Amino acid sequence: MKDTVKDDKDEIASLKNEFEVAQSLNSPFVLKAFDHGVQNGVPYTAFGVVQRDIVQKLLRMGMDIYGFMLPKMVQKSAEALYYFHTKDWIHRDVKVDNFLVTREGEVKLIDYRIAEKKRTGLKAMFHKPKVQGLEVTCLPSRFGAKESMSSRTFILLAACFTSCWPGRLRTRPTVLTELLNKHLTGQVPSPMAANANVSPEFADLVKKMMAKKKESRPSSMWEFLKDLRTIQMFKKVPRLPDVHPFDQLEKGEKGFNLD
Repeated sequence: MKDTVKDDKDEIASLKNEFEVAQSLNSPFVLKAFDHGVQNGVPYTAFGVVQRDIVQKLLRMGMDIYGFMLPKMVQKSAEALYYFHTKDWIHRDVKVDNFLVTREGEVKLIDYRIAEKKRTGLKAMFHKPKVQGLEVTCLPSRFGAKESMSSRTFILLAACFTSCWPGRLRTRPTVLTELLNKHLTGQVPSPMAANANVSPEFADLVKKMMAKKKESRPSSMWEFLKDLRTIQMFKKVPRLPDVHPFDQLEKGEKGFNLD
């Protein structure tokens, strides 16, 4: 942990929670945790090393560079969340920064600091959830804490990948009231508006996943995966770039800002 938060009880608790969540999971979709403790007064958790990069870096490169990888990335990200839910965990902070991807398009879900166990029965009925996670991808019903935690609540994988399309229409408001209003009443732009190559079937699936009411969204990540596997994401398969995007990331070609 950074020196600025190493004595913060909440931060220490979240670091320990991340370790306990990771220890309970055993899948190629998640990072393996090996150790947790305090060294020289600094709390730490040790994870396995992976030859991967964050999805966010690919997004900066443009659809022409990574588009050929996107269908597999979306499917594998959904499979990672599905596995998470089968172990009764709710991630609660699903965003592009929390997915690592290999050059083959394999995905790992990371950052379990605010993950929590799925509640059922009386525990779910009387639990008053605390709104956490990135505010831009939170559900509209979460702002009033009206929707309890469930795998159906946090299936907004589509929210991560709406930012994949070039010339994306969604911009991040700087005023909280504007942000809340967009979540509560704003319509989600169709991916087809930013990329004409997106198939109508995939655009409809994104719209379904981004529905304001949970009853209108798929009932589980498994339901989403079943729908995803029956459609094509693009009308025309994106071409392979002359240079693999990971090779470009390693060399820092074309002046990409990789900070």
